[in-house]
Amino acid sequence: MSDHVEFRGGEFKGQVIGKAEFKQQAPAPTALDALPPRAAGFTGRDEELGRLRTALDPAGSGTERAVLVTAVSGLGGIGKTALAVQAAYAAREAGWFPGGVLFVDLHGYDDAPVTADQALQSLLRALGVEPNHIPVTADERAGLYRSVLAEREAVLIVADNASSPEQVRPLLPGGGLHRVLVTSRDRLAQLGARLVPLDLLTPRAAYDLLDCALRIADPADSRVVAEPEAVAQLAGLCGHLPLALQIAAALLAEDPGRPVAELADELATSYDRLAALDDGERSVRAAFDLSYRRLPADEARLLRLLALAPGPDVSEEVAAVLAGADAPPLRQLKALARAHLLERIRGRWRLHDLVRAFCAGVTARTAELCEEGDAARERVLACYCRWAYAADDRLRWLPGRVQPEGFGDHAQALAWLNTERASLVEAVLWGREERYAAGAVTLAECLAIYLEWGRHFDDWFIVSRTAQEAARRVGNRLGEGLAWTSLGCALRHMGRSHEAVDAHLHARDIFQAVGDREHECALLNNLGLALRDVGRVDEAVEAHKRDRDLCRADGDQHGEAIAWTSLGRALEASGRSAEATDALIRARELFRTLGDRRSEAVAWFNLADISRETARAPEAIEAFRTALSLYRESKDWYWVARTSARLAEMYEEAGRFSSAGSHWLQAVDAYTRANAPQEAAEARVAAAAFTPLEKPTDIPAQAFRPARTTDSAQPSPHPPDAPDTAVR
Repeated sequence: MSDHVEFRGGEFKGQVIGKAEFKQQAPAPTALDALPPRAAGFTGRDEELGRLRTALDPAGSGTERAVLVTAVSGLGGIGKTALAVQAAYAAREAGWFPGGVLFVDLHGYDDAPVTADQALQSLLRALGVEPNHIPVTADERAGLYRSVLAEREAVLIVADNASSPEQVRPLLPGGGLHRVLVTSRDRLAQLGARLVPLDLLTPRAAYDLLDCALRIADPADSRVVAEPEAVAQLAGLCGHLPLALQIAAALLAEDPGRPVAELADELATSYDRLAALDDGERSVRAAFDLSYRRLPADEARLLRLLALAPGPDVSEEVAAVLAGADAPPLRQLKALARAHLLERIRGRWRLHDLVRAFCAGVTARTAELCEEGDAARERVLACYCRWAYAADDRLRWLPGRVQPEGFGDHAQALAWLNTERASLVEAVLWGREERYAAGAVTLAECLAIYLEWGRHFDDWFIVSRTAQEAARRVGNRLGEGLAWTSLGCALRHMGRSHEAVDAHLHARDIFQAVGDREHECALLNNLGLALRDVGRVDEAVEAHKRDRDLCRADGDQHGEAIAWTSLGRALEASGRSAEATDALIRARELFRTLGDRRSEAVAWFNLADISRETARAPEAIEAFRTALSLYRESKDWYWVARTSARLAEMYEEAGRFSSAGSHWLQAVDAYTRANAPQEAAEARVAAAAFTPLEKPTDIPAQAFRPARTTDSAQPSPHPPDAPDTAVR
């Protein structure tokens, strides 16, 4: 550059002063260390952090070699940005990206997301490109961006909060040195990325997050350590969602004298839990709302309706019923899953509890959406009634009768009931609202046999009580009587026999008032069982005799067989063993004629108990063996276990210790299949006393009966511990 001013060629009149101004062009500033600060109290993501480090490590090889793009996805508020920032810091500290780390927030779920064109402009400026050198068109900007990166050492680009592949694709570098780390509420599989889905925190990690957050605010804060049960409850109410937990921690930190239990109670009893999860700066509802507003109308509608479903999850068929569609809305379900608003678990679909609460709030905003939701619930309840009725028909079916429709066999009906049990129970609870009372009463009636056979006594009690109250409210006298009967049976199985007697007396009065003799017969059997349990044995005998006579007069052979079974047990309890044996033999022969193999097993079991009590051991062993075979045939694992235990005791008394040990092991196996862990543990202890043990070879290969909720009484040789058929 010249250091003088050139005046040649100019005409001047008067004095001339030459003045020159020189400017030195400085390089544009860069922003190659642009990461936001690490999240305070980051915890619980070791596995995911390890996966990100593996993906970003340039030394990776083979199946774990570093990839160009890694995408972290998950529900709003689940901690995607915090994880990505933590991983970026770790990668930078490892020296993997000497060219720097770029960070851009794409605001993908805001009303005005950052476009790829705008993001490129921001990244180019961060790389030191002068604003006036940045091209106008998006394609030219992308080309310059890749060219600038090509001249640099390895750079990590963190693209936070992307909502679509289109936002991210132009930001991908052309060379192999650089890496891109993306966060999104949607799975961005179209980018060809290493996908790292982010799940909820574990209970332990949630505990650590709350403790760490409070100790950051005040190192002396020991509320989390002092109130572990309240902390567990609070974490559950927050759905183990990091954002909700951080808000809860902030609410506690700003009020140091507030117990954790008080905040947990406030959330538990709040009409609007999401309103409570707001610390003035952050809000769970606001986070979910960003995702919800981006949904197409059909997906938003389905999400709202899924939130109304009973139970923790729904099948595709129930999703179709909710939507009022002829076929499962698979496209919408999969789209909602990609957006992490819905999760697929073992072929069923589940919403996070807080997402469900958010959708319920959306529905409650307008009368139109409320009516849409009520109509959807009515459709679901009606369909559950139809399916449960068909399943109940299949469970009650006996050979020689017309084949019921709906389920091909007993196994199919039972599998459906087991899968839908939580939802069916929740649907009955809708009966607390008058609109759904009639359907709830019907559904409860269809579940009684299943809940009894499956030994789901707590569910049975809740279902029966709800149905009884619903039937009374709508004036359904017959339904109320049936519900009282079912409630009495549940109470007796729960060991509350005095209450069971009262419930059955309520039912008797109703059936007599409406003139329903058929149900009065069944009621007499159940009343007799409860009377015997409370020691009113003579009254029990009379109730069973009347039941037997009424069934015989009506030509109801199955009801008569049940009456003979119960009468036999009552007679034995009164010390009349010979008469009891005659009654049980009559029951056994009737059940055999009718083809009811499970009930025949009941009769054999009770006959075996009488033989054992009257010191006829060989007869008892043979009867127990027959009962065991029939119970196995029926796949009734709980009574397979009880019968195996009886045989083990008898073999021990006879000095046949190897056989005793073998049958205790069979009892362990069957109790385990029946979901009776305490009884299985007791049987295992008994089995351990016998060595050497024969390995049992006649145990069926596959469990079939539903999970059970059982009492934990030790097997007893006395008839009151024997099985019966209570509901019919």
